[in-house]
Amino acid sequence: MSKSVLYLGDTKLDQAGSYLAGVMDYHGIDFDYLASDEKFSNSLAEADYRAVIISDYPSGNFADGQLQVMAGKVKAGAGMLMFGGWDSFVGLDGLYNETHLADVLPVIMASSDDRVNFSGPCIVERHGRHEITDGLPFETNAPAIGGFNLLQAKGEAEVLLTSRRFRVAANDGQIEFEPLDKSPLLVVGKFGRGKTAAFASDAAPHWVGPLMDWGDERIMAKAVGSEEIEVGNWYAELFANMIKWVCG
Repeated sequence: MSKSVLYLGDTKLDQAGSYLAGVMDYHGIDFDYLASDEKFSNSLAEADYRAVIISDYPSGNFADGQLQVMAGKVKAGAGMLMFGGWDSFVGLDGLYNETHLADVLPVIMASSDDRVNFSGPCIVERHGRHEITDGLPFETNAPAIGGFNLLQAKGEAEVLLTSRRFRVAANDGQIEFEPLDKSPLLVVGKFGRGKTAAFASDAAPHWVGPLMDWGDERIMAKAVGSEEIEVGNWYAELFANMIKWVCG
């Protein structure tokens, strides 16, 4: 019997996948899992999951027609959530910009490598109110990330979070912050009857960076088959909220 969520990618369940798996287990979200090096199957495409999560899972793992079937599932009411990474969106080997998911996701993907790696501060900012982000202290305790896929929100989509980069200089004991560009980080929308979301950074190191420790409490979590994680409670709540929202 299929579980609520199908989770694809993040290397393996006992490696980078431990983070999102731990968050889902901690928040009571049941899921099936497929590693980044495992091919997708027709039986998974036809299964009735409430939502599908794709995170660092190359589009080359899908056979002809499978993404079209999944797009039809979303149009009929299933949720779709993609997290960023080197094998998400376009990236190094994601290459979803020329698949059926380009129509499904609430973002416009680049036509070539969209990875942005940044060594300086990259601060997460909230825009408006939404059940995914409500109750989290973005204004009083803004978190940071280490990188993202460069995306553009579609006209009918809603941008909930952006990432703002800063150049920092240290001169004569004074720290100077120069604001640079701002990019969509969390974008939500709909495709037919299904809820869709795109989070431009990843759920696990290294891009997620300090966001992984965001919280006023530490939580320990371990899904079956994964490694134990220790993360900030606000990080876990944000990612759980995204998944619950696309599940409807």
